Amino acid sequence: MSDRVYATPAGVGLGPLDQIAEGKARNFVLQLRAGRFHGFVVRRGDAVFGHVDRCPHAGVPLAQQLDDYLAPTGDLIACSWHGALFRIEDGLCVGGPCVGQHLTPWPVTVADGHIVTA
Repeated sequence: MSDRVYATPAGVGLGPLDQIAEGKARNFVLQLRAGRFHGFVVRRGDAVFGHVDRCPHAGVPLAQQLDDYLAPTGDLIACSWHGALFRIEDGLCVGGPCVGQHLTPWPVTVADGHIVTA
């Protein structure tokens, strides 16, 4: 069984931008030589924001259901286990048990209509 890793190399293609609907999020699991990486990407228009899929409060993945990372209003990331709320842009916890802590960023960008790691 491989170890879990919390970063990816730059230049890994994740697929076309339109695989994520506007205002939604998508989970990505990458098998790397060093181990398995779990992250997610939130789309806002032509911009994407990536985070490692790990709550700073409990160390567990944020979503209990696949791709269910956003609060019902769609303006914040929500941990489905303990209700922590995080800003999409920078991962700062603004509500719940880990206020002031951050999600680990996962640098991603859009190049020629495709999401790639940065």
